Amino acid sequence: MEPAEMIIPRSGIGLDVHAYAPEDHPRPLWLGGLLWPGERGLAGHSDGDPVAHAAADALFSAAGLGDLGTHFGTDRPEFAGAAGTTLLAEAARIVRAAGFEIGNIAVQFVANRPKFGPRREESQQVLSDAADAPVSVTATTSDHLGFTGRGEGISAVATALVYPRPHLPIS
Repeated sequence: MEPAEMIIPRSGIGLDVHAYAPEDHPRPLWLGGLLWPGERGLAGHSDGDPVAHAAADALFSAAGLGDLGTHFGTDRPEFAGAAGTTLLAEAARIVRAAGFEIGNIAVQFVANRPKFGPRREESQQVLSDAADAPVSVTATTSDHLGFTGRGEGISAVATALVYPRPHLPIS
């Protein structure tokens, strides 16, 4: 491959944070593309899934296409209550339409609960299907420090690797 034809990958970072919904206005918990019955849900314009939102933000960052608010912000009422997997799928579509392919997305969220390990594979599959690319998810606690440690909300950080589609020679 000639040096001018080398494909240079681009990386991006996404961060998303949501507070728990007020107890007098409960919401279901959507996390990692999955519904968590019996768990307190998160506040947000859409479903409040910080894992899916951070993944979408990382894609936009890697492709240089703005951020989650640019594409799905509160000024876009059609996205009120939207599933995080819907936003991730649309982010992946936008990134591909801009001439990129997705290498992978990795997400880590910080929360005291729910216990994620038993549903990790299910979450990774749902998110990978939405992005049509490999998505890995890890979870950790903050040892009772900060807002996540106090049980006030959940945060997630993601990285994404994208690369420009090679230009095909015109025949």
